[in-house]
Amino acid sequence: MSPDLALQLMSDMLLASLLIGAPILLSSMLVGLAISIVQVVTQIQEMSLTFVPKIVAVVVSIVVFGPWMLRKLMAYSSGVIVNIPSYF
Repeated sequence: MSPDLALQLMSDMLLASLLIGAPILLSSMLVGLAISIVQVVTQIQEMSLTFVPKIVAVVVSIVVFGPWMLRKLMAYSSGVIVNIPSYF
């Protein structure tokens, strides 16, 4: 296994993980930002006010983007598994 191949595998893995995790992270970040703005405007500093909507947003994003995320994960893992003989 050459260093170039190892770097390419690492690059592909990081890109796949970024794409798979992005919908969940972005929805959580946007909901957290919106709740923070509401808290600043109303001066309500309740911890459950930030926690519960983020959990709901994460669950909704998993339901909505779950099939797409699974397809991306399956495409990456099957590509790695199929190419195992060419790595040696």
